[in-house]
Amino acid sequence: MILGVGCILFTDEGFGIRVIEKLQELYEFPENISLVDGGVLGLNLLGVISEADHLIVVDAVRNKGEAGSLYRLEGAAIPERIRAKNSLHQVDFLEALTMCQALDKVPKTVILGVEPEDIDTLGLDLTSATKSQIDPMIGLVLKELDRIGAGYQKRSGT
Repeated sequence: MILGVGCILFTDEGFGIRVIEKLQELYEFPENISLVDGGVLGLNLLGVISEADHLIVVDAVRNKGEAGSLYRLEGAAIPERIRAKNSLHQVDFLEALTMCQALDKVPKTVILGVEPEDIDTLGLDLTSATKSQIDPMIGLVLKELDRIGAGYQKRSGT
């Protein structure tokens, strides 16, 4: 599962959703790979993410770096970064991931993030620093799919 999370109403906070939209536009995926716009559903994603064997999450991640920096987090690095309460949906997402343990169905999870420039301003457009990272982020998502042996193909005419 490729899961984009965030709120498109607050500039760079919508980065994960915008990446999912572009992936859907440019690529075709087999039935065993789902692309999910998780928005800010947090704990409500429990049922969806507990069904996945592998979970690739795309989000804006504050890491005190330069706006537009890309990150790959997995294992113990995930709760450390999210504990910083970068945004409310990330805290809820971590809780949903933790609750998967109770179901004995924790997917192998990787979080791919971009350092946002602005997640506080009301607006539908990404800042130029994060918008310019959509294509590189798609490359990272595809690299993760290659790593786990998952298939995909570019849509004809794109």
